[in-house]
Amino acid sequence: MELDNRSLELYYTNNTADEFPDNATAPPWDEAALLGLQISISALLALITLATVLSNAFVVATIYLTRKLHTPANFLIGSLAVTDLLVSILVMPISIVYTVSKTWALGQIVCDIWLSSDITFCTASILHLCVIALDRYWAITRALEYSKLRTMRRVAVMVAVVWVIAISISIPPLFWRQAKAHEELTECMVNTDQISYTLYSTFGAFYVPTVLLVILYGRIYVAARSRILKTPACRAKRFTTAQLIQTSAGSSLCSINSASIQEAHLHGGAGGGGGSGGGSGASPLFTNSVKVKLADNVLERKRLCAARERKATKTLGIILGAFIVCWLPFFVGTLVLAICKECWFDPLLFDVFTWLGYLNSLINPVIYTVFNDEFKQAFQKLMKFKRCS
Repeated sequence: MELDNRSLELYYTNNTADEFPDNATAPPWDEAALLGLQISISALLALITLATVLSNAFVVATIYLTRKLHTPANFLIGSLAVTDLLVSILVMPISIVYTVSKTWALGQIVCDIWLSSDITFCTASILHLCVIALDRYWAITRALEYSKLRTMRRVAVMVAVVWVIAISISIPPLFWRQAKAHEELTECMVNTDQISYTLYSTFGAFYVPTVLLVILYGRIYVAARSRILKTPACRAKRFTTAQLIQTSAGSSLCSINSASIQEAHLHGGAGGGGGSGGGSGASPLFTNSVKVKLADNVLERKRLCAARERKATKTLGIILGAFIVCWLPFFVGTLVLAICKECWFDPLLFDVFTWLGYLNSLINPVIYTVFNDEFKQAFQKLMKFKRCS
């Protein structure tokens, strides 16, 4: 959303020459309108930046303060939120100034830090989505095996690999920017004349991760759908009472079912006294009733698991779709400008593409907060606790 002042000046000069002859200038309200537009754009971008800061900060705080969310999978989500938080704090505010003013006045050192931070944090945010999808894929397709390998240490290694790749993509531009340090700096941007680096950075930061995400999401969808469909009611009917109790172990329903069984035995002893002097075996009527209740319990748990699988897969699909919509225009434009020297993009359009990519750092925490029940409940508890305090 940069404003091309020179283009506006040429426009007003060409269109006001006939109305204001003899070197007359444009009406004074033009500068006021220009200033008002710059203020409006600055306010809008500042609002997006503030929302990005708050949303990611709340996700980090929710995970940190909620012990239930201290899992390897949520650690990846927290790491993504920290990365997006860094984008909103170290990248987006300076980008607001540069987008609106269209002139870089902060010097070479700040330019180097800002560009390196921009490339590093945005790339790390994109690669985090790949790691989260990979973790989800392994958890679905290798449930028993991966449950033992899914440790905090393993997840930390995955996050470390993400940052190593992101840093390796951001370092090369520092060398040729330092070679031009003696020149007067009026703009701060990555030189797209370096075609080899543009290909390396765009494919490493976007195109390869996007292909990986699409493949992983496709396999996750197929695996989750097959697991959802593999819940036949006949399987539960073959369970014995002891197997059903063991299946439901760990829940409060298990104790209730055990009590029901004991009650069935008592009723069976009372009702079966005729002819045998009070039998100790359970009445078939009550035993079958308990079995039916336990079978219904197992089926209900399976339905809940299937619903969670659907919702988790849907959430991942929304994240993938939002990621592609936000970043595809920017990386396509960057690649086209590097390959096609005769091609041209309006600076205003390219700034829209840039901020659309930044918007992905706001969308990620919103998706997790809205579509993830655990985060939603933990977030609501956190807000209630703050209100009570």
